Amino acid sequence: MLERTSSTERYTRGIAAAVIAVVALVLAANAGPAKATEPQQARPATHFADSGDR
Repeated sequence: MLERTSSTERYTRGIAAAVIAVVALVLAANAGPAKATEPQQARPATHFADSGDR
């Protein structure tokens, strides 16, 4: 028969799992490229004329 785990052990395992999950999310968020391969040029803003169809 299995022994019951103590509450301290359960909380410790839960906190460890939470820390591992946060580390995995931070590493996944930083997995993208650090810099663009080509510098992007600023595109001019597009202005739309007011058509008056309101």
